[in-house]
Amino acid sequence: MTDADFVIETRTFYDAVAEDYAVRFGDYLAATPLDRGLLTGFAELVGEGGEVADLGCGPGRVTAFLAARGLSIFGLDLSESMLAIARRENPGLRFEQGSILELDLPANSLDGVVSWYSIIHTPLDHLPGVFAGFHRVLRPGGHLLLGFQAGDEPRRYEEAFGHRVALDFRRRRPEQIIPLLEAAGFTLRSRTLREADEELGEPVAQACLVARKPSRPTS
Repeated sequence: MTDADFVIETRTFYDAVAEDYAVRFGDYLAATPLDRGLLTGFAELVGEGGEVADLGCGPGRVTAFLAARGLSIFGLDLSESMLAIARRENPGLRFEQGSILELDLPANSLDGVVSWYSIIHTPLDHLPGVFAGFHRVLRPGGHLLLGFQAGDEPRRYEEAFGHRVALDFRRRRPEQIIPLLEAAGFTLRSRTLREADEELGEPVAQACLVARKPSRPTS
């Protein structure tokens, strides 16, 4: 699969299911106090007024949650349909179309980067470049929050919410991702593995990593 293939497939999938997705997962954060705690902790690490990008923001629920905790945050997503929902529900926040593969952001311009389940459709061999991009846009001392589905076997959907659209959901284990973050120049600060919540219909455990761009270059 070429770069264009998996990017187009991801955008097409979420453009098709955006409204149904937003309804299905509208109260997700209200139902997951442990995830709210991780997001709140990240906001405190960054500090009030910190400039943050929510990369792969979807309908903007995490963006809004973090904005309410004092961060100066904007969202970026591939899907215009997802962005339309984000703008409709959060008229006071900024949302832009873009790809985590090609961040059109200045170097050293952000205090924080959120990648909340936005790497789960990206092939493994593209992740070093993605993480290098996250590192580039962060200021020294800036923090990355990375959430993803934990596991070894990917799952491919050929239909979702009644729409005939296909997409791969790639699961990784923290011990697979951490070396890639370190190779990109990050220092790991936290790793969390939350077991699957059957009431939420989660099929696998959920992983979260917090990493930091060192204040000084490492030797």
